[in-house]
Amino acid sequence: MQLLQLLFSFFKVGLFGFGGGYAILPLIQREIVSLHNWLTMDQFIDIVAISQVTPGPVAINAATFVGYKVAGLVGSLIATTGVVLPPVIVILILTRLFLKYRDLALVKAMFNGIRPVVVSLILAATVMIVPSSITDVAGVLIAVVTFLLIKRFKLDPILSIALAAMVGILIYR
Repeated sequence: MQLLQLLFSFFKVGLFGFGGGYAILPLIQREIVSLHNWLTMDQFIDIVAISQVTPGPVAINAATFVGYKVAGLVGSLIATTGVVLPPVIVILILTRLFLKYRDLALVKAMFNGIRPVVVSLILAATVMIVPSSITDVAGVLIAVVTFLLIKRFKLDPILSIALAAMVGILIYR
């Protein structure tokens, strides 16, 4: 029964997780923290952090980790399959349709409506994560300085994570 819950939960994440990346975080959080209690909110935040320093999309990393925690290797495979299957099916269908109908006004209007929703999902994920992630003045400073370095100087995200890790070691040790 638990394997079916894993499959179905991550199938939903894969099917309805438009925008990917941070836009998908509220949906993942709802499934794995709120509905099934497979992880605590702190563990979920850790998943997000780990997904930034490991290869692969956050949804796949979360599925793999949660699946393993819930049901071992088989759980990992089931959850990861669940999250990957819908986008593969949908992208095959949509690619064919998009290539055929991309110049239609209706299709252009649809994409103009979807873009603001993706931004709001990213904003919702940010608001959800901030209270658990930035808990003191040092955290605020790390976040602000990193944001400014990325925005102003186009600092590489991987380098920014590595630098923040070093700062974290110095400050929180």
